[in-house]
Amino acid sequence: MSSKIAIIGSGPTGIYTLKGLIGEHAPLEITIFEREDMPGKGMPYQPHINDRAMLSNIASIEIPPICESLTAWLRRQDDATLQEFGIARDAIAERTFYTRVVLGEYLQAQFYGLVQQGRENGHRIAVKAAHRVADIALMRDDIELTVETPAGEYEKAVFDHVVLATGHDWPEATETRPGYFVSPWPASALKSIPASKVDILGTSLSGIDALITVATAHGGFLLDDQGDLQYQPHADTEGFNATMMSRKGILPEADFYCEIPYRPLVFCTEEAIERLIATHEHGLLDAIFALFRQELALADPDYAARIGLSMLSVETLASAYFNERQSADPFAFAARNLAEAEMNQKRRHTVEWRYAILRMHEVIARAIPHLDAADLERFHKHFKTVFVDDYATVPHDSIRRLLALHRAGKLAVCAIGDDAEIDNESVQSGAVVRFAGQELRFDAFIDATGQSSLSARDLPFPTLVGQGVVSSASTRGSLMADGMVRTGGVDLDAAFRPIFTENLSRNLYCGSISFLLHKLPFVQGITSARDIGDVISAAILESEAEGALTAA
Repeated sequence: MSSKIAIIGSGPTGIYTLKGLIGEHAPLEITIFEREDMPGKGMPYQPHINDRAMLSNIASIEIPPICESLTAWLRRQDDATLQEFGIARDAIAERTFYTRVVLGEYLQAQFYGLVQQGRENGHRIAVKAAHRVADIALMRDDIELTVETPAGEYEKAVFDHVVLATGHDWPEATETRPGYFVSPWPASALKSIPASKVDILGTSLSGIDALITVATAHGGFLLDDQGDLQYQPHADTEGFNATMMSRKGILPEADFYCEIPYRPLVFCTEEAIERLIATHEHGLLDAIFALFRQELALADPDYAARIGLSMLSVETLASAYFNERQSADPFAFAARNLAEAEMNQKRRHTVEWRYAILRMHEVIARAIPHLDAADLERFHKHFKTVFVDDYATVPHDSIRRLLALHRAGKLAVCAIGDDAEIDNESVQSGAVVRFAGQELRFDAFIDATGQSSLSARDLPFPTLVGQGVVSSASTRGSLMADGMVRTGGVDLDAAFRPIFTENLSRNLYCGSISFLLHKLPFVQGITSARDIGDVISAAILESEAEGALTAA
């Protein structure tokens, strides 16, 4: 009898998990549950959540293969579809960034392509759109799901393996008080903000997306006679003015050209990191930082000398890394950086220090779950921000839009430090932001700081939480009786299965981003979804193979 597998969520993690399961082997019975009515797109790419102007930050060349590349899929579309997407056929390129909505259409096409492949390989695959998994109960030999149907009825179903691939976790209500938005999604909610003073907390791509959504409700972007992008406000929108705020008050850099596939590292290799993990019960982070310095100095000696790399520590790296940007006007720096990035793209020139940090973040990520409590705290507070800034560059068009809004007198950027107070209680709408002796009032406030890390108690499945077998992750320390410290997230093994000793099924796999962030801080984006899907699908197939041998 075929084993029954449930995948909860049909976004990128669910897609890559499905891809790993549908090979030519013993047939499986796979059911994909998707709470939205359009399976295969994932939350960040749903058309009713995103404004059509919102850009994705991953190009075709970076998307791990599914059935075909994004550019190959685009070239297969007819002229009418490309016109609807706003894409010129002769401009399709593997390093171009497209809108989130376009990426969602591509992912959905790939999802249904996998479903077809799986069925051709003998697997039974059911796609349950608009079905919300309301509860999970671990049984001794299997797992029971309670599912809410589109009609609002509840059904129960039992599976041998269950994969949580629910991706990001955003609040159900976006505008929690008048003019106070706790998330930039759905974008349609932001369209209701009048032409007034708007504050956006966060300057990453999410913050830029929120800004562009509001800006396009009160004006439009167009090219002038010189081919430069300008922002043209609508009539009677003089009151619209936005401020983007962050601790440092800097804008992200423009996407930089680099060689793909990556060149191999010399010092900070996977093998070197694994050796450090095996030999450093404590002091692991400083040993990793020593490799980081070696690699960066080798890659770009001039940059290393410019920031005084040889004298830097985990605690002082970020200040040296960000110093040039923090010392400059954010828009002047953004304009220079954009011009540099555009020239490097044309020349196919790689800036070696940026490229080295980009490659190292994926290798160093392997060691983060092995850091003790003190080093984990140091990593999150000091070291992580450099990697996040380096890989979270944004499309060139995003920077052009920011510059256009600033030239139109519609955008400012503000540094608020680490101790800012955000008060939404003393005003009728929006918020008051207090920092460094200043007080700024805004008619609307949007929190665009991104996905926060969740823990075991936040799992939206009451029976699973009540069973008490899924616990928060921990690491070495001295705060608990066993010498461990709870860190948040969920305590998982190498195959993303919760760790427990009770006599219950162990075939629950947690690939949901919000529960992985504390121990896996870089686990966002489509490439991470591929990695998670590969691990989970391989673990399921290995378990099935072991079960078949036992039965024989």
